[in-house]
Amino acid sequence: MMSDSIASLRRKIEGARDLRSVVSTMKAMAAASIGQYERSTRALDDYYRAVQLGLSVCFRTGTLSPPVSPLSPVAGEKINRENDVIGAVLFGSDQGLVGQFNEVMTDYAIQTLAALPGKIRVWVMGERLHDRLADMSAHMDLQVAGLFTVPLSVKAITPLVGRILMETLMSSPGPSLTPSLRKGEARPTGRNQNGVRQLYLFYNSSRSGAIYAPAHQRLLPLDDAWRSELAQIPWPTDKLPEVMGNGEATLHALIREYLFVSLFRACAESLVSENASRLAAMERAEKNIDQLSADLRQTFHRLRQSKIDEELFDVIAGVEALAGRVSS
Repeated sequence: MMSDSIASLRRKIEGARDLRSVVSTMKAMAAASIGQYERSTRALDDYYRAVQLGLSVCFRTGTLSPPVSPLSPVAGEKINRENDVIGAVLFGSDQGLVGQFNEVMTDYAIQTLAALPGKIRVWVMGERLHDRLADMSAHMDLQVAGLFTVPLSVKAITPLVGRILMETLMSSPGPSLTPSLRKGEARPTGRNQNGVRQLYLFYNSSRSGAIYAPAHQRLLPLDDAWRSELAQIPWPTDKLPEVMGNGEATLHALIREYLFVSLFRACAESLVSENASRLAAMERAEKNIDQLSADLRQTFHRLRQSKIDEELFDVIAGVEALAGRVSS
C-alpha cells in the first residue's frame, strides 16, 4: 500500500512539473504579447491626437459642420428615446485563464447601458464574453447581434476593425466608412440600416502592471456636442492652419480615421489588459504549483523515509531473532 502511495506521489510530482512548464510558457507568451500591444497603443496615441487636431481645425471656423454620420440626428426628426436602439461593441476574450476579465467587462457594460433609454444591441469580440451576454439576453432587453474573433497580433486588428464598422454601421463598399459620407448623398437618415442611433465601445483599459479597469467611449453620433468639444481643443502653436482645397473631403477623411483609430485603440487596450490579466493569473498559478510541488515532495520524502525505516526495523528484528537462536 505504501509503495502504491509513493508511486502515486511520484506521478503527481512529475505532473506538477509538467504543468509548471506549461504555465511558464503561457506566462512568457502573455508578456511578449503585452509588449507588442503596448507599443501599438503608444503609437496610436500620437496619431489619435493628430486626427483630433485636424478635426479641430475643420470645426473651429464653423464653416464645416455637415451631417457626418448615419447616426447624426436629422433636423426636425421626432426622437422617441424609448424606441431607440443603442448599439455597443464589447471587447472580451476567446480564451480563459484571464481572471475576472470578462466578468468585469460584462457587469460594467450592462450597468452602463441599462441607464440609457432604448433597446440594447451588442456586437462582441471574444467567445467567453459572448457566451455570458447570450445567457443574460434571456433575462433582459438585450440582443447579441454578432461575434468577432479576438485577433492574435497587431496586424490582425486592422481587418477586425473593418469588419466591426461594416457590421455595426452597415456601410456599403467604397472609400467611405458610413453611408452618410458617400459622395452625392444629400442628407443622412436619422438611423443606419441597423436601426442604431448611438454606438458605444466598451473595453478594459490597462493601468500600471497587471491592473486594468473597464472603460467606455461613445463613438456615435457625431453630433453638435462632439464637434463643439473638438473645436475647443487648443492648437499647439500660435499659428492656426487652414484647410486647403475641398474642405468636406478633408473632413470626411479625418472622420474615417477617427472611427478607425477609436476602434483600433479600444481593441489594443483590451488585448493589453487581457494579457496582463493572464500574466497575473499565470504568476499566481506558478506560486500555487510551486507550493503544491513542495508539499508533494515533502510528503514523498516522509513516506519514503518511513518505508526505509520500516525495512531497517525488519532487518534488525530478523538479526536479533537469528542471534537469539544462536545463543540458545
